[in-house]
Amino acid sequence: MNGRIVKLISNDYTVEANDKLFVCKCRGLFRNQNIKPLVGDLVIFDEINNYILEILPRKSELVRPPVSNIDQVVIVANVKPSFDTNLLDKLLCIIEYNNILPIICFTKLDLLNEEEMIEITNNINYYKNIGYTVFDNREIDELKTIFKNKITAFTGQTGAGKSTLLNKLDIKLDIKTDEISKALGRGKHTTRHVELINILEGKIADTPGFSDIDFINMKKEDIRDNFIEFNDYKENCKYRDCMHSKEDNCEIKNKVEDGSILKSRYENYLKFIK
Repeated sequence: MNGRIVKLISNDYTVEANDKLFVCKCRGLFRNQNIKPLVGDLVIFDEINNYILEILPRKSELVRPPVSNIDQVVIVANVKPSFDTNLLDKLLCIIEYNNILPIICFTKLDLLNEEEMIEITNNINYYKNIGYTVFDNREIDELKTIFKNKITAFTGQTGAGKSTLLNKLDIKLDIKTDEISKALGRGKHTTRHVELINILEGKIADTPGFSDIDFINMKKEDIRDNFIEFNDYKENCKYRDCMHSKEDNCEIKNKVEDGSILKSRYENYLKFIK
């Protein structure tokens, strides 16, 4: 029978098929070949003995959060206690590289003072202007429109407000949330497993929080090419394969100087390619 893995806890894979759920194990062959099924995988399974027999080809895959076959990722970016542009830009680059649609949702704007709000608004407008879909967590009705017939992953730094946001999208979810740890300035890990949740005529993946992510299998050129606004100006660089770092007559550096490219984006890019 064909189905989709919708939950993974320990070594138990919950497969959804024909509106029914089957808790399955994996064939030993997968372990021997170092193949690990992911939440989101389309599979062929034995519904009598509850064994996953085959993983069908994936159209997309992320290592962290560990999900496959997703259409879009909502990056939940908190602006308090501090706005982590490094993590946001890293996530955007990696998601773009994997041919998945990134969507940004800023949280905790209500905690900002007037000066901080002006700065964050400038950042929000920049990401919108270069082509990203951007929301904030007060735009619940608008957010609800993006999930129909889509598989969506939620990701972001621990304590960014992913579970709280999901609870606002559907109060029946009642996903556990904890108070922010004042001592650490970040949240506790409140989501313990990856699961696809039926909601808003689509599926949403709630995933464990994290604080670090790597450019797995990506080259420096891949990082450069997935800073999407660079592609608007690179043709004017002196060198065809310009890396926009130490080269002379680099149009990207010129655009950083005149404010067309956000300085924090460029600085993060330089850190990433190092």
